[in-house]
Amino acid sequence: MYDWANSAFSVTVVTTFLGPYLAGLADAQGGTVSIFGYPVEGDAFFPFCVSISVVLQVIFLPILGTLADYSHLKKRLMLLFAYMGAAATILLFLIQGNLIILGGLLFILANLSFGAAIVFYNAFLPDISSPDQRDSVSSKGFAFGYVGGGVLLLLNMILFFFMTDSSLAVRVSLASAGVWWLVFTFIYPQQRLVQREPATGLPAGANYLTHSIKEFIVSLKEMKNQYPKTLQYLIAYLVYNDGIQTVIIVSTIFAASELGIAADTLVQVVLMIQFVAALGAILFNQVARRIGTKLTLIINLVIWCGILIYAYTLLYSELQFWILGVLIGLVLGSSQALSRSLFSQMIPDNRESAYFGLYEISERGTSWIGPVVFGVAVQLTGSSRVAMLPVIAFFVFGIIVLYLTDVRRAIREAGNEVPAVV
Repeated sequence: MYDWANSAFSVTVVTTFLGPYLAGLADAQGGTVSIFGYPVEGDAFFPFCVSISVVLQVIFLPILGTLADYSHLKKRLMLLFAYMGAAATILLFLIQGNLIILGGLLFILANLSFGAAIVFYNAFLPDISSPDQRDSVSSKGFAFGYVGGGVLLLLNMILFFFMTDSSLAVRVSLASAGVWWLVFTFIYPQQRLVQREPATGLPAGANYLTHSIKEFIVSLKEMKNQYPKTLQYLIAYLVYNDGIQTVIIVSTIFAASELGIAADTLVQVVLMIQFVAALGAILFNQVARRIGTKLTLIINLVIWCGILIYAYTLLYSELQFWILGVLIGLVLGSSQALSRSLFSQMIPDNRESAYFGLYEISERGTSWIGPVVFGVAVQLTGSSRVAMLPVIAFFVFGIIVLYLTDVRRAIREAGNEVPAVV
């Protein structure tokens, strides 16, 4: 149900409304946003904000994850950052006129909080499921998330139908994502989530900050020396997930700037993607049960490469954009769900939060590279279409490294039971 709660932020704010809205505000101010006197293209401003927020996540998330392993604070920290992110999202309602930079700052805070809460949320997966259940539980979580995000987006579509002021409708939609996140987090996870007690407490004389930093460094060394195949998988995920996040972030900007697709059509396509993604997560979970999670992920990544090639070479009409949306939806939920469940098999017991802190660097914290590459390409070429091409390299690299990763060995090295099909 936390997937249901927080996915509204990803769908409504990150994927659908905020990027085009801020770009539109920039166009009304002359087409650029002035940051310390340097003009930034309107289409590039939002991707750069994403990059800043996730660089901050690189700094904070692993430390927070380690802190949770040595305290009773995992649930409290998850809720704290969820509420803080929801509050920042609600305040996006105030953004209009020349308040573009304030909008970027609020988004940075919200996205940082979103990633921080996810660290603790992911760390609950080993607490509530056995090894053979991981793919199923993770896939169902993502499916619930995409349906929840889709339901709110449908409500926002109805809002657009009845409101003549499209700018106000966008601002209400942005704020609604924060309200949805806040309300459903309070109703479900806060009331019902039960966490496992930490295996070890904080050493005598240590404080949470210094010990968390120390344990973060220890976790990196431990993964390198004791669990090298887990590290290899994490590197693969770091790169290919960067490509996935980039496609999610820039797809609506591409559609608006290159194809001239109206905002209401974009909302409809993104809405369709949510429900297709929910079905895709369940469908590919069934595929993974038969051929293994690793091979299923590789097939997903090959499809992602095809999506980008299609976007560059064939995508020129609204109908073709709808086809693109179907393809994205089929692999979006499954890529993320199966990646999360596979990683949970490769980490040692009672180290979930620390390792998922490292994982979250890959999930959110390193996804600044792709948006920067895209933003720089837009700056140099003035074309979102051309900027799609460099993103293919992220998926190709991920396919190669994932193919070379011995998944069974990684699970055994972590001291975990190897499922019948991996």
